Amino acid sequence: MTATHHNTPDLFALSDLHGPVLRPGDDGYADEVTGFNLAALHTPDVVVGATGADDIVTALRWATATGTPVAVQATGHGANFPIDHGLLINTTRMTDVTIDPDQRLATVAAGAKWRHVLDAAAPHGLAALNGSASDAGVVGYTLGGGLPVLGRTYGYAADLVRSFQVATPDGTLRECDPDHEPELFWALRGGKGNVGVVTSLTFELLRLPTVLGGGIYCPGEHAEALLTTWADWTHQVPEEMCSAFSLLRLPPIPQIPEPLRGGFWARVAVAYTADPTEGERLLAPIRAAAPVAVDTVEEMPYAEVDRIYMEPQDPLPARESCALLRDLTPEAIRTFLSQVGPEAPDCPLLLVEIRHMGGALSRPARLEDAICARDANYLLETVGVLAAPPAAEAIEQATKALHAAMTPYGTGYTMVNIHGTPGDATDRARAWTPEVYNRLRQDKSTYDPSNLLRFGHTVTA
Repeated sequence: MTATHHNTPDLFALSDLHGPVLRPGDDGYADEVTGFNLAALHTPDVVVGATGADDIVTALRWATATGTPVAVQATGHGANFPIDHGLLINTTRMTDVTIDPDQRLATVAAGAKWRHVLDAAAPHGLAALNGSASDAGVVGYTLGGGLPVLGRTYGYAADLVRSFQVATPDGTLRECDPDHEPELFWALRGGKGNVGVVTSLTFELLRLPTVLGGGIYCPGEHAEALLTTWADWTHQVPEEMCSAFSLLRLPPIPQIPEPLRGGFWARVAVAYTADPTEGERLLAPIRAAAPVAVDTVEEMPYAEVDRIYMEPQDPLPARESCALLRDLTPEAIRTFLSQVGPEAPDCPLLLVEIRHMGGALSRPARLEDAICARDANYLLETVGVLAAPPAAEAIEQATKALHAAMTPYGTGYTMVNIHGTPGDATDRARAWTPEVYNRLRQDKSTYDPSNLLRFGHTVTA
């Protein structure tokens, strides 16, 4: 164990941990608590750098004994809620990935990123249901259901989970799958981190060495033509075609390549899993809809899937939000563009995206889970970078205005991973149907009756 500078009685029970135990002011504390989303500045009373399941179990037993609330962080991509006291368990040291190529299974530890999985799976011609940024953590993404780049073709990441190893707040390490602790298995697939701290999980991989993917970029003033064409096109394409329409207002910074740097762009990002020649044929209407400035679509190794959405690679302070939509009617398109399109030149949002859902994302899971987005045909997502207080206020206003305007076209629900900063209980409940929310509350009362896991997008018993 790395010695803490404090030898206070309340931390004595943590003295046999293998990882560091730090308090504010200790060397390394700031690095230990900082995640990808710099908008959530964590200041826990204690941070534990877990090296394995034993460290997590010990930390939870200490938290239960002392009544200390607990939060968990791997990469911090979904850190929308600052942790201002309590215990933070940092899992970034737990990155083991084991691939069973014959069974097409991956077993990953609590802090593994999707990049770790892709690099381990690629030599076997295998792929995973990761999201648009492989730098994100596997566990947090999967606990929220996991909306993959290839979701229309293969469903949610949680659909492919075989088992979890999870430490519940009482300090018990449990193995759960469809036959062992099935209720816990249900709650962990879409219910986020409400019932325990996952130490590892095992999930199925896909035999998919390559994918046709990339982005088709048009100048932002042509957004209406591209969006209208894309909306009609989504009603015709097969499940093998996964796509999203985006409006991008990119800053003039070196991390963004020319000619996109500093521009306003309308983009259709695609990932197609069948014959590339057929995929190119299907894309013809998109390429003809408006003048194309940049076209990056090509067949690529699946391990290079980050090239499709080109997500930011460096930590930044961000405000994100989402809403699930029933359909994209002409009225919905006009409303959307009036808020964030070319006629709103001062829109402060870095990205506004509409993801095509449906296909495998709309079918019931093989085993019942807590995901409540299967009736949505599209997902609306916004991201704003909180560079300074005036920008933060403008981003908040633009985000709320867009969601209010799009309410008539929505299902009334969100996805927990992209919900954004959780508000009160009513706001948090929008990630689930009333039936699923009430079931999660019951499970919370069973596995976390003291509500120790109360940070982030949680439910209360």
